[in-house]
Amino acid sequence: MFSPAAAATSATIRATLAPSQLLTPPRRLFLIPSSLLLGYSITTTTRGYQPRKEIQSYQQKKRLFSTTKMAPSYSFPTPSTDRPAQAMQYFPSMTTTLPSQSKTFRRVLWTGLYSQIVLMNVPVGGDIGEEIHTVDQILTFTSGTGLAQVGGREQPVKAGDMVVVPAGTKHQFLNTSKDESLVLYTVYSPAEHAATTVHSSKEEGLKAEEEGRDEPPEWSQRDKKTNEAEGWVKGE
Repeated sequence: MFSPAAAATSATIRATLAPSQLLTPPRRLFLIPSSLLLGYSITTTTRGYQPRKEIQSYQQKKRLFSTTKMAPSYSFPTPSTDRPAQAMQYFPSMTTTLPSQSKTFRRVLWTGLYSQIVLMNVPVGGDIGEEIHTVDQILTFTSGTGLAQVGGREQPVKAGDMVVVPAGTKHQFLNTSKDESLVLYTVYSPAEHAATTVHSSKEEGLKAEEEGRDEPPEWSQRDKKTNEAEGWVKGE
């Protein structure tokens, strides 16, 4: 309890002070390093600003700070066994994400009169198999690391690299990564496989080849002069 004298003194003091001077907290400047702000929120108190740590899950931080967008999944249609229509064939993200979406060892994407596009996914510890083709082959790597062995020469390969294998050249490609598939797309000229080929593994592909079930279409093996003479193509 205040005495009458103390109450009178308190009233006198309030009357002589400006409203802004009443109960004004001390003003202090707090410098918070930016490295401390991740995972913290700032709370206001009468003594200034103080950091208060918030418990944030990995997924919360990922949503806040990640700018990576997931690539849309691609549905691989069954290719036609007929001669290709004279129309555009479009395959999105061929040098980045599309080949990785095919989890099979070998998948034919498209077969033309003079060429064929094939996706390949070589598992960890795996290889394509030493072979010699009678057609030209161009391989573009989109993911992983590997070792190219072509014509007696070795060359490490990675995403973004291209290797050309001329017809009649012995070649082999090995996956050298310990935790990632070696992914690539290859262009044969002319076609090397059946138009609808999908092999889940190297062993399945070898078996299909031995049994004669992976032969390219007859129409893909004709020469340019024959196709022109029969009216399949006409230049201007």
